Amino acid sequence: MKTKTLKILTFVATLLLVVSMGLSTVFALTPDQIQPEDPTGTEITDFGSKILGILQTVGIVLSVVVLVILGIKYMMGSAEEKAEYKKTMIPYLVGAVLIFLAPTIANMVYSLIKG
Repeated sequence: MKTKTLKILTFVATLLLVVSMGLSTVFALTPDQIQPEDPTGTEITDFGSKILGILQTVGIVLSVVVLVILGIKYMMGSAEEKAEYKKTMIPYLVGAVLIFLAPTIANMVYSLIKG
C-alpha cells in the first residue's frame, strides 16, 4: 500500500475509535434495584451468538473480497509487485483463518472454562 493510503486508513480508524468511545452511555443501578428477568442467561447467550454470527459473516465477506482484489492485483502485476503481494498474503491468510475458525476457538475456550 502507498503511504498516503495507509495514512488515510489510519486516520479513519482512529476517528472511528474516538467517536465510538464518546458515544457510549452507562446506566448504573444500585444492587437493590437489580432484578434479573432471565435467571438462566439464555437471553444473553442468544444475543451473543447473534452478534458473533453477524461479525463472522461480515469478516468472511470482507476476507473474500480482499482475496479477490489481491488475486487480480497479483495476476496483473509485474515481477516486483508479485513479490510484494506474496509478502502481504501471509498476514492476510492468518487473519482469514482466524476469522473462519473464530466460532470453533470460542467454543473450545467456553468448554474449557465451563469444565
